[in-house]
Amino acid sequence: MNKNVVSDAVKRRLPRYYRFLSVLQEEKVERISSEELSKRMGVTASQIRQDLNNFGGFGQQGYGYNVDKLKSELGRILGLDTAHNIIIIGAGNLGQALANYSNFQTRGLIVKGIFDIREDLIGKKAGDLTVMPMEALEDFIKENNISIATLAIPKEPAPTVAAMLYSYGIRAFWNFAHVDLDLPEDAVSENVHLSDSLMQLTYWLNNG
Repeated sequence: MNKNVVSDAVKRRLPRYYRFLSVLQEEKVERISSEELSKRMGVTASQIRQDLNNFGGFGQQGYGYNVDKLKSELGRILGLDTAHNIIIIGAGNLGQALANYSNFQTRGLIVKGIFDIREDLIGKKAGDLTVMPMEALEDFIKENNISIATLAIPKEPAPTVAAMLYSYGIRAFWNFAHVDLDLPEDAVSENVHLSDSLMQLTYWLNNG
């Protein structure tokens, strides 16, 4: 399968499929039809079939989808069958919350370290981690095979920090800073603008 032929819209729906399949597993559901899954997810059965057909389909006529198998296959496609080491840049409230988030491990994501420039935070605990100084960052990335950097910092330093991380070998960025990163083509950034999500709610309140 040529990954380039899969649309961004389909790629963004895959984690949602995976999440719903996790719930089905918890409910001990062994198989489910696209029609039943569509009712749970609010996505048409046709859309589900089209999305999954990009990767081979996985369903059987008259049977539907085996929940365990489909979740396993989507996990493989999403790269969750391989552990990915993460660092967090910024040990403020958001960084602390991310360091304490327990579901990373269940997705094969391992938070290995958290860093900050503030002297009053360095050496303090953030979840099971100890906040480290930025001066230790380069060696830590090399020694711990870090593949993803989380930016939980203000927007002003974010581009400079991202460029520094790129120079250290990081190519995947989970960006909570309120600025879009300008990165080379071989890097990818998932921008999480919390205020954008909130504004979607205020739009609905005003226009729904």
